[in-house]
Amino acid sequence: MRCRSRIQENKTGRGRQNGPGRKGKRMTTGKIIRGVGGFYYVCLTDGTVYECRARGIFRKEGKKPLVGDNVRITILHEKDMEGSVDEILPRSNQLIRPAAANIDQVLLVFASEDPRPDLALLDRFLIYMKQKNLPVVILFNKSDLSKKETLDQLENIYRGSGHPVLFVSVKTGSGLEQAAKVLEGKTTLMAGPSGVGKSSLTNFFCPEAGMEIGELSRKIRRGKQTTRHTQLNRIGENTFLLDTPGFSTLYLQELDERELAGFYPEFTPYEDFCRFPGCMHWMEPECAVKSAVEEGKIPVQRYDNYILTMQWLKEQRRY
Repeated sequence: MRCRSRIQENKTGRGRQNGPGRKGKRMTTGKIIRGVGGFYYVCLTDGTVYECRARGIFRKEGKKPLVGDNVRITILHEKDMEGSVDEILPRSNQLIRPAAANIDQVLLVFASEDPRPDLALLDRFLIYMKQKNLPVVILFNKSDLSKKETLDQLENIYRGSGHPVLFVSVKTGSGLEQAAKVLEGKTTLMAGPSGVGKSSLTNFFCPEAGMEIGELSRKIRRGKQTTRHTQLNRIGENTFLLDTPGFSTLYLQELDERELAGFYPEFTPYEDFCRFPGCMHWMEPECAVKSAVEEGKIPVQRYDNYILTMQWLKEQRRY
């Protein structure tokens, strides 16, 4: 389960944190990269992976190790590379969907073409991650299939969103080196709909990941979901990439529609000029944000997605 990287590794940082464990067994720390059937696969700093069970104390305390957790383990069988998870170290953050911890950033992957990007879904994901205080890098794959005008339009739509926008093509290799630099030294969660090339990107950054590549369904123009579990791939020194199953919907919880405008930084320069304090930029007259949309200062696609999400939130509150 060791992973060769396309990102240059520092070959000097191979030291393990050793210490006495239970009954003289060696203890060390690592990161959980996968959890399947009650087993947790823990990657040490040198890239070696141990298959571990979690101690029963976690179940009694209502705790569950997550992919991305930094943990302290005891090596039970050095030759068979088996151990036990003894302690979950403090988390910097935790996500419910996908179930993961200690994420530094999100690489949000959509295709620029085939399938055409669902920008309403993209915007909803940006809101969700901002709720979690996680920075997002927007990446459009399959740029080789799109005209320059299409790519320019996508860049213009998200220029004021506060998120970097990258265009890559796994097929031609365009933009991949720039994307690799964005990942260096971070634990990155990669998410997006099925069929946009997430597994292909994982295979590029970590050729030994062995991700299955799915063909796009010609009938419904959606990808066959090939990632069935959450797995963290080590692609370099202190660099991990977390691939997740594709999604077609995303539900926003604990969000009041009156807070929604705060997730659209493009609105901020104009809000003080609205006629009514607390303007929601929808049905109110003399709204400076709506005027900015009409004048082309705010992309109409972003505003339309804002209204769609506003309507959805209102519907959810009714029920």
